[in-house]
Amino acid sequence: MTSSTTGAPASGRDDDRGSIAVELALGVPMAVLLIFLLVGAFNVGRATIDVNSAAGAASRSASLARTAPAAAAAAHGSATANLSDRCARMSVTVDTSQFRRGGTVTVEVRCTVTTHGLLGIGLPGSLTMTAASSSPLDRYRADT
Repeated sequence: MTSSTTGAPASGRDDDRGSIAVELALGVPMAVLLIFLLVGAFNVGRATIDVNSAAGAASRSASLARTAPAAAAAAHGSATANLSDRCARMSVTVDTSQFRRGGTVTVEVRCTVTTHGLLGIGLPGSLTMTAASSSPLDRYRADT
């Protein structure tokens, strides 16, 4: 086995020196970016679930109240208790137009979260998540 005049090995294989460094220089940043995207997607999903859960709990709390104003107060209190550490801004809308025996109460919760809190890195911006839930009022409840 002799080498050719160009200095390449006689086996016909190219020189691979430095290829690992190039692969690492390209692969590591891509892997880190993928990890941040996965963490961000997980946190967005978790925040969405929290907002949906808060809307459901708020509508259940409102359906147990005896009067429409008490239902609105109960819904606001429940949503605030569930999302106080999650939202930068939150609004709760309570529809008590059907607040009577056999009717329903509907609660819409709107929560704005910062992307910094979701991704864990200092990106500007925010996401607004909205969820609504309706709960029936007991048909046989006593009016007091």
